[in-house]
Amino acid sequence: MRGRPGALLGALAVLAAAVSACGAPTAAQGDSLILADAHELGGYNPIAGYGAAGEAKMYDGLLRPTGGNGLSAFEPALATEPPTADPTATTWTVKLRTGVRFSDGSAFDAEDVAATYRAILDPASASEARSSFEMIDRVEALDPGTARFTLRYPYSAFPTKLLIGIVPAEAVAVPGPAAESRLNSEPVGTGPYKLTQLTPDRAVLEANENYWGPVPQVKKLTLLYVPDDNTRAQRMAAGELDGTSLPPLLARTFDKRGGVTVSSNTSADWRGVSLPEGDPVAGDPAVRRALNHAVDRQAIIDNVLGGYGRAAYTPFPEVYGASYNPGAVFTFDRGLAASILDQAGWRPGADGIRQKDGRRAAFTVMYNSSDTLRRDLAQAFVSDARRVGIEVDLAALSWDRIEPRVDRDGILLGGGDEPYDPDTQAYKTLHSSYLKPEVGSPYDNASRHANPAFDTLLDKARRSTDANERAAAYRDLQTAFVADPSYVFLVFLDHVYVAEDSGWSTSGPVLEPHSHGVTWGPWWSLQTWTRRS
Repeated sequence: MRGRPGALLGALAVLAAAVSACGAPTAAQGDSLILADAHELGGYNPIAGYGAAGEAKMYDGLLRPTGGNGLSAFEPALATEPPTADPTATTWTVKLRTGVRFSDGSAFDAEDVAATYRAILDPASASEARSSFEMIDRVEALDPGTARFTLRYPYSAFPTKLLIGIVPAEAVAVPGPAAESRLNSEPVGTGPYKLTQLTPDRAVLEANENYWGPVPQVKKLTLLYVPDDNTRAQRMAAGELDGTSLPPLLARTFDKRGGVTVSSNTSADWRGVSLPEGDPVAGDPAVRRALNHAVDRQAIIDNVLGGYGRAAYTPFPEVYGASYNPGAVFTFDRGLAASILDQAGWRPGADGIRQKDGRRAAFTVMYNSSDTLRRDLAQAFVSDARRVGIEVDLAALSWDRIEPRVDRDGILLGGGDEPYDPDTQAYKTLHSSYLKPEVGSPYDNASRHANPAFDTLLDKARRSTDANERAAAYRDLQTAFVADPSYVFLVFLDHVYVAEDSGWSTSGPVLEPHSHGVTWGPWWSLQTWTRRS
């Protein structure tokens, strides 16, 4: 592992002193914040899926997360009350706020709601989010203050689909690819902030003084694109930032630094390794089961995550309560892993790497080259696989080079984009409908595995309106996955943040999705912050 915490802390201290002496820029003061993120700026278009978990500061959804420990509840945002469903859960009616205006001054009403969802579903938008909303048959504006959603089948988790931001109908009046829309760089929403400046490395958001709710007390938010983890840590130590997200071990170097708080939020964000069906080694059922028993997840949590995480055996975290199956685990047992491989005909060769029918037990796992945490997790996986005679070669690549190879090479992946219901957590990861090229993202069901039992249980739970029946189906699904694993799920991350101490009162934690960074963390509800008296 590169960059040991002790050595890094000394380097950061020296750098901070040097930068201070040179009079470098300092973090924002008063009612402004400067935050650094590893994620590229722009792409602010809900039609393309931006803000699907309700985190977009320039937009409001019909509902928004309330936060707190455990699984978040929702409260009305652009809706005036929770949506109401008919007895079949196929028709949902939403009452809307009046007197709300978009950041361009235009008035909000039900036509904007209908236009937003129609654009997401329009094939001309080529939205990767489209498959997440495929249960919607049509959306109607019954009157300016009422929208009605008609679904293709009962879907009791439908409130999770009402978090995405609403855009003006005029912004989507002409069909076209969502990736090419002006909304990506010139967002128009009803949210508490407005984008006033955007360059490749800087975005400036200012409080929407005409916001329909309480106007934010934090008046200006500057977001910096700093993809390198060590550079963000250095700039944080130098006092240039008010906050940032960091990998756990790097964040811990700030534990004893005065005036700085290291915090974490629980997430449903898993990290794991896809095992492509088309690879003769990674796609072998025995290899898949053996690797799941060979991985020492607790050692990964201790040594790679610094304790900031929990073991993952399936995509279902414990936060799902009755839908979580505590018995669906893979024991850490290298002896059992070796026995599974032996029985399947994978025998150790002279160099310790197993072979079967003249083929070496070797395959490739890719990871994003700019992500040091994925690198460290991938290296831990390689080490554990090697101990049972399986050789894993790593390839550090950019996402545009990873994507064409999804079908044939493994990936150190993350998931949990919409964590507020088991359906949105697991469906895209395991259902075989995502084997069709035109459905979803290339990273959905990245192992390209089809198991009819998975599909049956996922569809049963998705369409059921009985909470006990849904929970039982999800528990059975986890049992089925342990019998036929298509990934090696490693851990659920606790997202870790470093922030300068300030005089602000924040609103507490929230269960975070896969897409995190400074949009989440202590800043997820920035618009509600108040000054401590």
